[in-house]
Amino acid sequence: MSALDGKTGSGSLPLVERVPPHAFFVGSAIFHYLGPSFAVLLFARVPVAGVAWLRIVSAALVFALWRRPWRAFLAAERPAQWTMLALGGVFATMNYCFYRAIAELPLGTVAAIEFAGPVALALAGARSRRNLAALLLTVGGVYLLTEVRFGGAPHAFLWAFANAVLFTFYIVLAHAVSRADPSTSPIDRLGASMIIAGVAISPLGFSAAAPALLDPVALGAGVVVGISSSVIPYVFDQLAMRRLPRSTYALFVALLPATAVIIGVIVLRQVPSALESVGVLLVAIGVALHRPPA
Repeated sequence: MSALDGKTGSGSLPLVERVPPHAFFVGSAIFHYLGPSFAVLLFARVPVAGVAWLRIVSAALVFALWRRPWRAFLAAERPAQWTMLALGGVFATMNYCFYRAIAELPLGTVAAIEFAGPVALALAGARSRRNLAALLLTVGGVYLLTEVRFGGAPHAFLWAFANAVLFTFYIVLAHAVSRADPSTSPIDRLGASMIIAGVAISPLGFSAAAPALLDPVALGAGVVVGISSSVIPYVFDQLAMRRLPRSTYALFVALLPATAVIIGVIVLRQVPSALESVGVLLVAIGVALHRPPA
């Protein structure tokens, strides 16, 4: 726990400070895709709103037992408290919109739409020809990876675009939470936001999730989804955001489709096509070319 807080009893740097922030983002990207793979089981047993509730509330319970984050919320200054409240609201609505979208649209289509907001953030922080070129390469790579096809129910696209807007808010607010109050841990501030999200999503998803509380398989899968989708990746995000500019993190979001391809090869034996391989290469070059501001 002290390592996550950035504290150490000796004069040396804690472990998390010696790990490059990019490594935390890669870990976050991997778990972002493990979570939806577990959610497939839940969709067969629990309605979409119930899956969103199980994900958020199980993550909130983990943070409550692990960190007791309400202490950080009460100790924080008023602006930091408002930021945590806002992030909690975004967590609840973003995950609800995400599951409503992927219930009717391919995950690649939703991911491509979701990428639109972070592209704007990365472009706003480009400020150099090198970084603009990195952004263009990354966008081109994501386009080849996702191959967006606009087919499906129109209302599903409304959920997908709402998720894209909220995902952009997540990047802005989570980056602010990671640096909001030096007297408390960013992991505790994240946990407080997740508990707020659990309260906020209950009116939307509790009734749909209630039958799963008596189904050990569905309940266990929900806990796994919550830990793999809303605990591990968001903790890694906080550890990365503490040391990365917001525009750099926004560009790194483009690694998510490439990570999905790699996981598909290793776990599902889904070998990418030549076009997808070019997409992965473009994303890798773009991320390597990007340089954060001094």
